[in-house]
Amino acid sequence: MYMGYNTYIINIRMGVVMSDGFKVSLADIMKELSLNILYMPVDPKEVLISSKDVNRLGVELMGFLDYFDNKRILIIGNTEVSFLARFESKKRLESLKKVFSCKPPAVIVTRNLQPPIEILEAARIHAIPILSSVETTSVLTAALLSYMNIQLAPRITRHGVLVEVYGEGVFITGDSGVGKSETAIELIKRGHRLVADDAVEIRKVSKSGLVGSSPENIRHFIELRGIGIINARRLFGMGAVKLTEKIDFVIKLESWDDEKIYDRMGSQDVFIDILGVEIPVLTIPIKPGRNLAVIIEVAAMNNRQKKLGYNAAQELLMSLGMDESDDYKEQLNWNI
Repeated sequence: MYMGYNTYIINIRMGVVMSDGFKVSLADIMKELSLNILYMPVDPKEVLISSKDVNRLGVELMGFLDYFDNKRILIIGNTEVSFLARFESKKRLESLKKVFSCKPPAVIVTRNLQPPIEILEAARIHAIPILSSVETTSVLTAALLSYMNIQLAPRITRHGVLVEVYGEGVFITGDSGVGKSETAIELIKRGHRLVADDAVEIRKVSKSGLVGSSPENIRHFIELRGIGIINARRLFGMGAVKLTEKIDFVIKLESWDDEKIYDRMGSQDVFIDILGVEIPVLTIPIKPGRNLAVIIEVAAMNNRQKKLGYNAAQELLMSLGMDESDDYKEQLNWNI
């Protein structure tokens, strides 16, 4: 197990990026949304969906299928069932056979409606899974889109540690051996929660939102040099770990460089681009005697204050009658 762990981590540190061809099995969707089976011609684990969007029937029932996307799950609600009821049985079957011949991955009937028998007949002809939900069409659609947006989100795996500190998702990066895992252990002991160590799987769930998690096969494990692999959940309890967490800001740990000018005021935010999302980043130099856990706790609380509109550095500059350019010149003088 130890060699396998090291091999996996080495690949991550070399910059292995996950591909874009993400898919979700129908079995997982059924479990997530508590769907019932009306007709299932295949193993739902083998039905893979790659589209975040859904289809609703409209002009398709009249035979216009030029823009029908057969990668989307098809949802049939009260409107579609009522409209189909206006057709004669033969016309209803022919209409549904044309739609199902496009091979949508699955059909979900909402509100626990009893679908017309022709839906099941057409499904048997073209081997299309038919499922049922107790939810209304709007509620089911929202839940399905939310779930698919997360499961099919663009993602990348980065080397680092992700912890939750005072409700803030802190992604700690830095060179190997700089002390990321040791800092995570100290934060756990202080009551905060570990999400991922060494390999952080980052997903872009919205235009401005990133969520991090740990790959399942190394979840809750931490590597400590000189000790080896530990299981944080078993060692510190369930309250010490978390499955996922949004990424609010990044902390980069690096060895102290006397020649480098470090930000001493923090009046201007610096950002890093991850999957097209700008995330605030802080560089914290490491020096003997610095308590990194306490520094990260303060950084998390300060980041929350900034999100609420308060910036202590800017308030200090205003009280001193200085602007941000003066702040930069002053930092140069201090470092000299």
